[in-house]
Amino acid sequence: MLHHPTLDQLHELRLAGMAAAFTEIQGNPQAEQLGHPEWLALLLDREAGERQSRRLQYRLRNARLRHSQATIEDVDYRSPRGLDRSLFQQLSSGNWIAEKHNLIIVGPCGIGKSWLACALGQMACRQDRSVLYKRLPRLFAELEMGRGDGRYPRLFRALTRTDLLILDDWGPERMNGDQRRDMLEIIEDRHGTAATLVTSQLPVSSWHEVIGEPTFADAILDRIVHNAYRLELNGESLRKHQKRPDTGSPT
Repeated sequence: MLHHPTLDQLHELRLAGMAAAFTEIQGNPQAEQLGHPEWLALLLDREAGERQSRRLQYRLRNARLRHSQATIEDVDYRSPRGLDRSLFQQLSSGNWIAEKHNLIIVGPCGIGKSWLACALGQMACRQDRSVLYKRLPRLFAELEMGRGDGRYPRLFRALTRTDLLILDDWGPERMNGDQRRDMLEIIEDRHGTAATLVTSQLPVSSWHEVIGEPTFADAILDRIVHNAYRLELNGESLRKHQKRPDTGSPT
């Protein structure tokens, strides 16, 4: 049998999953009991799995999640922080992303807002959706630099075209003129066309003051808040209950 030419041809066609499955099945003594349709089905299943895995790795790499290991399966519902389990599990389905709705997560420092946002972002990647994570202070700095070095149009396209944009750490510093205009343009382009997730230590009632200029504030908040789900967390910082790796005592 032309085993090696077959493998070479599979690799030339970039069918690495099928090539790996071909080698494994051929080395299995029970392979002789398989018919041609069964062989083909096993090869196709392996190739489909390999491609799905590569797509996921590509999505996760481009998302640049702050907590890359966060998953919805590891969410701690026992901590007393007011996390609505029913709502969060509903959000985990990703329907709100498909419906182009927004999500707002607010709560004190250390309560796990960013981690929950990244867990939802990771699930969106697993659902084959594009995700981009940005901390707002760093994002504004990137956009400011982009105006000077010509990267602004490319940065702006990435922010507006992704299926889920995670804007972490809204506030507490007041926005300047350029930041207000950037935020309005981003939210305006995404409104009704893609989902946005915002986390903040500040209650939504304080966001108007963070934006500063009333006309911009009304326009931005109207597009973010009116169709948004909300997770409002409270309680002590979860970091207080983490253990130091060297002593094992609580931080």
